[in-house]
Amino acid sequence: MRILAIHPSALMYTKVFLRLEPLGLELVAGAARQAGHDVKIIDLQVETHRDYWRMIENFRPHAVCFSGNYLANVPEIVDLCRETRARMPTVFLFVGGHSVSFIARDILELAEGAIDCVLKGEGDATVGRLLDTRQEGGDITTVPGVVTLTGEGPPPIFVPSLDTIRPARDLLRHRRKYFIGTLDPAASIEFARGCPWDCTFCSAWTFYGRSYRTASPAVIADELEAIREPGIFIVDDVAFVHAEHGMAIGEEIKRRGIRKEYYLETRADVLLRNKEVFQFWKELGLSYIFIGMEAVDEEGLKHFRKRVSLDRNFEALEFARSLGLIVAINIIADPSWDRQRFEVIRQWCREIPDIVNISVTTPYPGTEIWHREARRLTTRDYRLFDIQHAVLPTTLPLEEFYEELVKTQQVLNQKHLGWNAIKDTLGLALRLALRGQTNFLTMIWKFNSVFNPKLQLADHRRKPRYEMPMQPEAEDRIDRKALYVHTPAGRRSRAIDDATETFVDESRTAPAE
Repeated sequence: MRILAIHPSALMYTKVFLRLEPLGLELVAGAARQAGHDVKIIDLQVETHRDYWRMIENFRPHAVCFSGNYLANVPEIVDLCRETRARMPTVFLFVGGHSVSFIARDILELAEGAIDCVLKGEGDATVGRLLDTRQEGGDITTVPGVVTLTGEGPPPIFVPSLDTIRPARDLLRHRRKYFIGTLDPAASIEFARGCPWDCTFCSAWTFYGRSYRTASPAVIADELEAIREPGIFIVDDVAFVHAEHGMAIGEEIKRRGIRKEYYLETRADVLLRNKEVFQFWKELGLSYIFIGMEAVDEEGLKHFRKRVSLDRNFEALEFARSLGLIVAINIIADPSWDRQRFEVIRQWCREIPDIVNISVTTPYPGTEIWHREARRLTTRDYRLFDIQHAVLPTTLPLEEFYEELVKTQQVLNQKHLGWNAIKDTLGLALRLALRGQTNFLTMIWKFNSVFNPKLQLADHRRKPRYEMPMQPEAEDRIDRKALYVHTPAGRRSRAIDDATETFVDESRTAPAE
């Protein structure tokens, strides 16, 4: 079969600070190609709808699949599926990805028959089986993870090994368009999948069933050797949870003499526990480290179930700085914040040397916050679920909330993207531009045109095309088992040693499994 795989358009935040290659879609494409199908990819982050229709016309695919990793992309996906169905009535249309796995039946109903099925869970595990079943005229509801309007298959399954499916990187037509910060261009790579923690705002653990699986160091090094881009974004939800695995990858990279510049994300307590791993990776080329602090007070940390004390968070920041790393921090702005709270955060941001990203508390399907807060939503417009819009009641009038939010985000702009900061990076920007890489240089000027209170407010006033269904009243006690896409398998699903397992359980507040 001829398969066309599509990544939707860029979201608000990715229009400025980063544009990442669609690694998940490349993995699905790789699995489909490995199963014997002819596959092409189009990434609407860097191409247009006109390019999509041109490819549809030229390639004439038998199947079209969309990556639904973000709720804000749902309207675009549904619209394109509807129009594709109108132009090609017999084409097989399906959607997969992280976010749609939690809302499979909702998106099928929105499409009103335009979408044949949603493939829940790890798409690279079963996409080959789905396409083969369709090609042979079989019942697709026998495929694990498949959901249709009339039936549902067995529960989703994992790929047998992270070493067996490799991303089809060669199918992307504009690889030099991907970057993160000054890593321009940058590729993405996966060392591990899953997260053993259970933060209330996150759906990584509910998607993967609190599993944690790793790829072998040799396979990772092979992939790095094949990647042309000098910058590498490690996509793991929490990098180097298992110290031995991180060291083994590093040793293999060092032995082969691979030189790249790396950006990764981790937790403060993991950084402090595995200092020697991060020190070693600094020698290998680690430049950026993103630490999800989420809050700067104990009450906020408790709310998000981040069982890391403020002192430990600040200790982790100091250690990362001592390594000479560029540190980025995420803080979640709660809709309850008033002007004084925003000013406290702004002042704190000015006092530290680190990059601070401000996102907005957003209940996502698959998170505990969703099950507690969904009935309080002030909007059900899918477009606004992008962590940059307030979808819960705000203490301040909404217009003032956005003014304070953007004013706080401006601290980042002034510190790291304004003229004073440009003096430090101008040489780098010019060197990149001389090599034809203008992603970093372009983003410097985009902040005010993207982060604008009036534009955010106007988004609320637009009539929604597609809305989430009304949610039932929240129960006093959340059924945690009902949150999962992949059924948890307990300790045996986590590729970590006993000491690390104990460390994880001690840094959680929920009962151990």
